[in-house]
Amino acid sequence: MANTNNMNNMNSNMNTNMNNSSNNGSNNNSGSNSSSNSYASKSPKARRAMNTFKMEVADSLGVDLKQGYNGDLTSREAGSIGGEMVKRMIAYAEDNMQEQ
Repeated sequence: MANTNNMNNMNSNMNTNMNNSSNNGSNNNSGSNSSSNSYASKSPKARRAMNTFKMEVADSLGVDLKQGYNGDLTSREAGSIGGEMVKRMIAYAEDNMQEQ
């Protein structure tokens, strides 16, 4: 499973940035086709946590993810990383909701 500290940092940063965007009335639907998430682009700490998490997931799946260009990955490999990240974040959120 993913590093608990990275998941906690990521969760804290996501909550902070989501609250900030909802409090200031900003709309993050810019219509751009950028691969970076709006919350991560506003917080270097969140970006680092997500990149670390992504690398951990890729490693656990046996996908050779490198820093920088990864155009040699198949769609299946790239999709498996994102899908596993979502799966783990949902499980993390569900576990934390049950504790409250």
